[in-house]
Amino acid sequence: MSAEYILSEGNTQVVLCERGIRTFEPYTRNTLDLSAIPVLKKLTHLPIIVDPSHATGMREKVSPMARSAIAAGADGLMIEVHHDPDHAMSDGAQSLYPQQFRQLMRDIYVIAPVIGKQLDFAHLERVKVIDRKRKNGSARQRAAFMGRVGTFSHKACLQYFGDAAEAVPLPTFQSIFEAIKAGGIDYGIVPLENSLSGSIHENYDLLRDYDLRIIGEVKIRIMQNLLAKPGTELSDIRRVLSHPQGIEQCRQFLSQHNWELVAVSDTAGAAERVSTSKEAGDAAIAGLITADIYGLAVIAEGIETNPRNYTRFVVVGKEPIEDRKASKTSLICTVRNEPGALFAILRVFAENQVNMIKLESRPIPGEPWKYMFYIDLEADLESPEMAAVRKEITEKSEYLKILGCY
Repeated sequence: MSAEYILSEGNTQVVLCERGIRTFEPYTRNTLDLSAIPVLKKLTHLPIIVDPSHATGMREKVSPMARSAIAAGADGLMIEVHHDPDHAMSDGAQSLYPQQFRQLMRDIYVIAPVIGKQLDFAHLERVKVIDRKRKNGSARQRAAFMGRVGTFSHKACLQYFGDAAEAVPLPTFQSIFEAIKAGGIDYGIVPLENSLSGSIHENYDLLRDYDLRIIGEVKIRIMQNLLAKPGTELSDIRRVLSHPQGIEQCRQFLSQHNWELVAVSDTAGAAERVSTSKEAGDAAIAGLITADIYGLAVIAEGIETNPRNYTRFVVVGKEPIEDRKASKTSLICTVRNEPGALFAILRVFAENQVNMIKLESRPIPGEPWKYMFYIDLEADLESPEMAAVRKEITEKSEYLKILGCY
């Protein structure tokens, strides 16, 4: 309640920080009480930061406790880093070397999406830029997603923009691109690929056809849940509603029950229909966020067959939000119909130490037996130092469009 006291007097800049507790165990400086994280998540709305450096006092213990803190639900970490810990003016024994910190951040980048979070170093800068535009007289920035409030697209939008931009639902992917083109919407967030079902080709086609760019990305874990009205038991369910993909992703769980399966336009729509249905045996497969929005109870959590179900969303717009160096490039290209044409392009990447992380072919709509290639690179292909690579790729391609550097 000390934090609530501070808040009540008008200071909203408050976080709770767990730095360890004193016990009889002398091996580490303190005992890091990770159980405090889920406890406080139930008791307070405040963000929770964990300081494994101070808690353990030992460099080799910092990274494993930091990873554990994020897995337990912490909103942030306080990590001490020093290039020469042996000569640090204080706390050198608990300071990570820069290379250790780099590896820890890579680990957390992988762990965070499992619990519905992401590691995004540019978020604070992005919020400041958007807020500065508003203060300079512009209207509040608007970010569109497909479907309705409570979908996974809505969750991705909130995860990327937070409260900085107004989240606007639109009915189709194309309507998002049209709205940005017309100027009524500033940004759009669309799914580009799923770890189980692959690429969403419609959005690649829209990126090819519209003069918009990828300016960011966010990956979220797709966790499906069985939702119904409060008081409903599993034995009461007779009919289950969801998006066709949601139903397919939960096939193993659904096969254990003799329920009628009803496909609807999106998972949030399924939850909304169940919330207003007069049928006592209706349930929906959707995300946890929709349970709160539509007042439903969680009957079964995490019912997807494969837990390694992630969707990569990209943010599209006319220009980047923040001015920072890009680390990734997405492009579409076609090659000449001659032996070794694709190899010639790939060799350019190899010779210039450019790591390619995706290569996928797809038929060109309306041109039978002709194909284009989606390519993702770990490089900023539009940077000055990549000018020669970009020129060589352009010369070797029949058609080339850079979808974005972000």
